[in-house]
Amino acid sequence: MGGLLKFVVILLGVGWLLGQLVRYFLRTKLAKFAQQVSEMERQQRREQQAQSRPKEGVNVDYIPKTHQEKRKKDIEGGEYVDYEEVKD
Repeated sequence: MGGLLKFVVILLGVGWLLGQLVRYFLRTKLAKFAQQVSEMERQQRREQQAQSRPKEGVNVDYIPKTHQEKRKKDIEGGEYVDYEEVKD
């Protein structure tokens, strides 16, 4: 009878110890995971803010068709610009 009681006490002790270890490791892993998730959310927020922030310079939402056609001709044909070489 004494051997069985000793076995049950040891079994309960080992079970309790394993439970404590599992709880500790789960807590640390969950904390790391939560930290990674929060960092990812911060990164996404930064990217969204950067995208929503207006860019420097002029933002043109509409270009009239006549201007587009003229611009296309300028790009295709080009325009000769006379220049002089300047020696230092």
